[in-house]
Amino acid sequence: MAETENTPARWEDVAAQLVAERGEALTRYAYLISGNRDDASDLVHDALVKTFGRLRNGFGIASAEAYVRRAILNTYLDRGRKISRWRKIAHLTVEPDIHESTDADTEARLDLQSQLMKLRPRERACVVLRYYEDLKVDDIAATLDISSGAVKRYLSDGLARMAVSLDRADAHDLGGHHG
Repeated sequence: MAETENTPARWEDVAAQLVAERGEALTRYAYLISGNRDDASDLVHDALVKTFGRLRNGFGIASAEAYVRRAILNTYLDRGRKISRWRKIAHLTVEPDIHESTDADTEARLDLQSQLMKLRPRERACVVLRYYEDLKVDDIAATLDISSGAVKRYLSDGLARMAVSLDRADAHDLGGHHG
């Protein structure tokens, strides 16, 4: 039977077209959320599998992309919860491999990504959704399934945390330069 214009798109075609047309944008979004290129690729891959494992025929690119973005965010937040649980007990058994650079404050002022990495997962998600996705507080609340008040608190806490870090870097720079 030949396909007609009224036949819904097959999910395989939608997935291929989504990756071809919006794959880079999805990866950039995942990178801002996760702060790591490898994690971003993993998040996009996992989100595509979760999304197209559930979706059936009839979805367009826009609706599929919305599902994938939501899956990226949910997967990241789920991982964040697991990591924060582990961090509570990890100090009992693990010695950190990474030591902060003595130039960390100066570099932090120049690197927004490093500032985002200092935020808790929900704070980072709210900041990225607000300033990268340009969502309103109520839309962020709906996306994360939390109250608008909680979104405002996460935004306030996250921005304050970033500002303190940036202020320290500026104060450090001002202390060493005259004129």
